Amino acid sequence: QVQLVESGGGLVQAGGSLRLSCAASGRTFSGYTMGWFRQAPGKEREFVAAIRWSGGNAISDSDKGRFTISRDNAKNTVYLQMNSLKPEDTAVYYCAAGLGVWSNYEAGRVYNYWGQGTQVTVSS
Repeated sequence: QVQLVESGGGLVQAGGSLRLSCAASGRTFSGYTMGWFRQAPGKEREFVAAIRWSGGNAISDSDKGRFTISRDNAKNTVYLQMNSLKPEDTAVYYCAAGLGVWSNYEAGRVYNYWGQGTQVTVSS
């Protein structure tokens, strides 16, 4: 059993920065691949970033150069640092955890646990 709680969302101006946090509790955190997804109203859920327990990570093409994913296993927390934010980044951002995730990390269906989401709104 794993519980995930996101925080750090809010309102920010275009070009600004925001750091999202996802705190995990329950079973061991170090064995899980962690992912970030976002979903805007009327749109499908979209992959943003993922990081393996061993440290390897991936960022979506649209977010490369702007977003960074990291994790602190000692704190059972994964972060998403978002810089140069754009209005099109506006969405609810979800943290996810999956055990045994390897090459299919962009697919939400492979993750076993999800947080409640945190709203990110970028104004123009």
